[in-house]
Amino acid sequence: MVGSRLHHLKLTNMTTTTITAGDEAVQNEMEDISATLHNVCKSEWGEVSGKKIFLYRLTNKNGHQVNLTNYGATITSWVTPDKHGCKSNIVVGFDSIDGYLAQPPYFGATIGRYSNRVANGRFSIGTETYTVAANNGENHLHGGNKGFDKVIWEAKSSEEGAASVTMNYLSRDGEEGYPGNLQVAVAFTLTDDNELLIEYSGATDKTTIVNLTNHSYFNLTGDINNTILEHTLQINADRYTPVDNGLIPTGELKAVAGGPFDFLQPHTIGERIAAVDGGYDHNFVLSKKSNGLERVATLSDSISGRTLEVYTTEPGMQLYSGNFLDGSFKTSDGKTIDKHAALCLETQHFPDSPNQPDFPSTILNPGEKFQTATKYKVVVG
Repeated sequence: MVGSRLHHLKLTNMTTTTITAGDEAVQNEMEDISATLHNVCKSEWGEVSGKKIFLYRLTNKNGHQVNLTNYGATITSWVTPDKHGCKSNIVVGFDSIDGYLAQPPYFGATIGRYSNRVANGRFSIGTETYTVAANNGENHLHGGNKGFDKVIWEAKSSEEGAASVTMNYLSRDGEEGYPGNLQVAVAFTLTDDNELLIEYSGATDKTTIVNLTNHSYFNLTGDINNTILEHTLQINADRYTPVDNGLIPTGELKAVAGGPFDFLQPHTIGERIAAVDGGYDHNFVLSKKSNGLERVATLSDSISGRTLEVYTTEPGMQLYSGNFLDGSFKTSDGKTIDKHAALCLETQHFPDSPNQPDFPSTILNPGEKFQTATKYKVVVG
């Protein structure tokens, strides 16, 4: 499950600016100047449990901006131009920490220790059986009641001048029921090729399971008043993992050919979604040539002219069409986040792998290094 390590691209040698709380007008002006002159801009963003929360703005030479917070190692926004040069945010997020403390459905967050579902909240390693929170019906979802999306990470900007921030977190032995002290790092790098590279690494002192992903919700129109049903998607996967009523894989690797899961050729999300009970929330078995970083999916929108290319070292990708978004949350500008307002392309190992011996293993042993990478690239044309 270990992918090849990617080296950060060398960008122009610029420094990191830190902005402290103060006069709002002055602070906003400083942030604007900093965003223009520097690859990484850091600002205070509140406090949680007595610990400071920060916002990091990554900027490339083309004016793309990605905002990240160390609360949940979360992507809060990705502002890109459309085909007319108009800039808008293509991911769902909030402009204050309060939105995330209300516990939305994982908007932009780093998911762990195990992303996706574990059947009945139980798994075994050797002769030892472990119990984790059943926080999704009978099953375990996205790391439990307080997964990696709800913890405060230690963050550090690149010393090489790149538009890059690395988040670090120590998940203690027994946290959410998982064995082993797991040290995790997630590096986010925005390149001048309009790519957001996410590199995950980790090590443990006791055999455990690990499956990390990012849970960004994309709407390439930049306006969630437009659903994603007209987005066109192509996925390099000739099989997927069917699920039961609890969205747990049955263990079968089923051919997509001819059915609503066949995205080998481009189709709109809404074209066949009615044929999928509840909508898309399924893992695709990626048709990869190696364990390296390969393009596995392409999402496009004719309104904005934006295309999102997905590259990964992972063997699977979860397509989630925002089926459970129900208007409970609103964006910072007051727009309701409704069903199908956005979709997720979550690169991963397969759901419930610890209980599925025929799936690629998610076991991490002491002395081994967990290492995967995913890249999202925006192309406008």
